[in-house]
Amino acid sequence: MSNAIETNPILNRLPKHLMQFIKPQNYEDYSAINQAVWRYVMRKNVDFLSTVAHKSYLEGLNQTGISIDSIPNMYGMNRILKDIGWAAVAVDGFIPPNAFMEFQAYNVLVIASDIRQLEHIEYTPAPDIIHEGAGHAPIIANPEYAEYLRRFGEIGCKAISSAKDYELYEAVRHLSIIKEAPNSNESDIATAEKKVEDLQQNMGKPSEMALIRNLHWWTVEYGLIGSLENPKIYGAGLLSSIGESAWCMTDEVEKSPYNIDATYKDFDITKPQPQLFVTPDFAHLSLILEEFANTMAVRKGGLSGVTKLIDSKALGTVELSTGIQISGIFTNAIENNGHPIYIQTTGETALAYREKELVGHGTRTHNKGFGSPIGKLKGINLAIEDMSPRDLSAYAIYEEQSIVLEFEGGIKVSGEIITGKRNLQGKIILISLKNCTVTHNDTVLFQPEWGIYDMAIGKEIVSAFSGIADLNSFDLITHVPSTKTIQIKKSDQHIQLEALYQQVRDYRDHKNKTISRTKVLEQLIEKHPNDWLLPVELYELAAIGNESNLCESILNHLETIKQNRPEVGHLIDDGLEIVRQTVNV
Repeated sequence: MSNAIETNPILNRLPKHLMQFIKPQNYEDYSAINQAVWRYVMRKNVDFLSTVAHKSYLEGLNQTGISIDSIPNMYGMNRILKDIGWAAVAVDGFIPPNAFMEFQAYNVLVIASDIRQLEHIEYTPAPDIIHEGAGHAPIIANPEYAEYLRRFGEIGCKAISSAKDYELYEAVRHLSIIKEAPNSNESDIATAEKKVEDLQQNMGKPSEMALIRNLHWWTVEYGLIGSLENPKIYGAGLLSSIGESAWCMTDEVEKSPYNIDATYKDFDITKPQPQLFVTPDFAHLSLILEEFANTMAVRKGGLSGVTKLIDSKALGTVELSTGIQISGIFTNAIENNGHPIYIQTTGETALAYREKELVGHGTRTHNKGFGSPIGKLKGINLAIEDMSPRDLSAYAIYEEQSIVLEFEGGIKVSGEIITGKRNLQGKIILISLKNCTVTHNDTVLFQPEWGIYDMAIGKEIVSAFSGIADLNSFDLITHVPSTKTIQIKKSDQHIQLEALYQQVRDYRDHKNKTISRTKVLEQLIEKHPNDWLLPVELYELAAIGNESNLCESILNHLETIKQNRPEVGHLIDDGLEIVRQTVNV
């Protein structure tokens, strides 16, 4: 088994903290049954989707190097994807939403490399290579859609989550894993479903991440395009579900025009969707995305922005009007008349300007937290950041001057100025003081024995977002998923069945034409009487060879399976129909 991850120029641009989510694809781990599942789904999808999918789908299959007959090798995909400026990586199931979107911002598709079980061939709640590879990859060959996807990632990775969002992510990840895993206990599934349901009903006010994930779901995953009367499919969830792609075209599924209202439409990842949104074109997706982005703290800042960061209990960044950026875990904001007048982090904090850490102001310097006033000085119309050197001198904001700065709202800073830092425009962005005391009314916020007080300068918070300004400021290599996809030990019977699938695949691929397909059928009937997919593959080969007696034997066996397992009858019929269309039986 190879643990190497083949790289390329696009992947080389990824920051280290995203690399921790990538795993080798290990192509040799796919069994012949896995390959047959891929082949069946793709043949059925391409047959059906040729009439209902957006034209970019079929065009994109060729452009992105996705074969109908074989599970795509991600390294082969990457050699083709690079021509349209994208790459793909393998991951283990769901990864955190911010990380997923940040990959998109770097033009990288995240592909869960596992593949669904044969028993879940129509739909799986877990991300798999059919959904990710055959669903997402082809559409990015469309330049307008590819830019939407990249821009969505760029904006989405800045969305602020709530503390409950991550808990829900872990619960949904666990549920998707055990639902897809073989031999899962029904009571365990019910318990996991109950936990997800309870969390979903008690999330409180939806976070930015929850809202933008709704937009992602109703576009990238389950989007329709065109007119309400004649929509086409472009969403990966629909493109990769042979059941839902057909159902969504019926009148049973409500279709609505895609607009900003989709932000507040929740979804259930474990069930088919009863309603969908239709965008007139891909450019419209970007218009709605920008409309939503205008409501986000990354663009609005202010008290609401820092409050969202406090509620998230996670690393976030506040940017002030001078451009100075404060990254850390925000724990407090003092407000006055609806405006923040003091912000506080706890624990490791770093200061940056334009995404580059200020020299001497990393987490080692600010390892216990950081606090700073926001706003103008009391009684002075001119903000500190707007003062010229002459103004600063006039107000005694000058090296070695002992000073008392009283801000609007009651924050008072007194101490001896050591030095200051300026931005590229010459505005003062940071003032350092010794023997400093900071108070708000009767509350002491900083005292001299704590050391040097570094005061960030800014009259307002212009932006607040998830994550950190300089990716090198913090150690972000911390991801350990609470649950991993389940790989069970295969039974002897399952191994024997895989061997029969492999024989048929080798025969079709001209690797071994001496295999007796009649004997394979006999072994199937004797030892694996409930398997339906391999008989369909055998029927195709018999039909190609005009072997009427073998065809008849296979069809008789399939009729028996349909009687014993009526739930797979439509899958058998669909498979036979595809054979009849392609072989002209």
